[in-house]
Amino acid sequence: MEKGRIIFLNGVTSAGKTSIVEALQDRDDVFFYVVANDLFQEMIGEKFLRENYWKYLSEVIILMYHTAKLYSDRGKHVLIDGILVERDEIKPHYQQLKEIMKENPLEIVEVYCPLEICRQRNIARGDRYETQSEEQHALMAKGIDYRMRVDTSVLTPEQCADRIVAELMRGER
Repeated sequence: MEKGRIIFLNGVTSAGKTSIVEALQDRDDVFFYVVANDLFQEMIGEKFLRENYWKYLSEVIILMYHTAKLYSDRGKHVLIDGILVERDEIKPHYQQLKEIMKENPLEIVEVYCPLEICRQRNIARGDRYETQSEEQHALMAKGIDYRMRVDTSVLTPEQCADRIVAELMRGER
């Protein structure tokens, strides 16, 4: 059985990852299962997140990658909506991802948006704090081998989805 493609949308909060996921899910030409940091974080009780947020989040992120790998192994395409950060609790995060996915077709897409626009989006959303994107940016893993970049400050989510499908899913539709 041919493995499904795994497309990791990597970017800070409010960069537009989830909007791109939704645009991809609305398409008729390709189907993806979705795994996301936010969805997997909900598996952890609030009590534990308050006690040691990064310890438990780090564990569930690794489980999320194994879940994406399982879907890929079963021939299903997967989107990962996440952020590759390097915190002590999960180091070396990027290397762990690559090791887990070493036999799977993993493509990492940089979802870029200027931090000032992310700040404005955080304020408008109301469910993120104003400087959250800047703080995540400071923690992002370095040296990531991106396959492509989309800029959500100049492209709509649908345009980003079009580019991702055209570039990464040739022959898979």
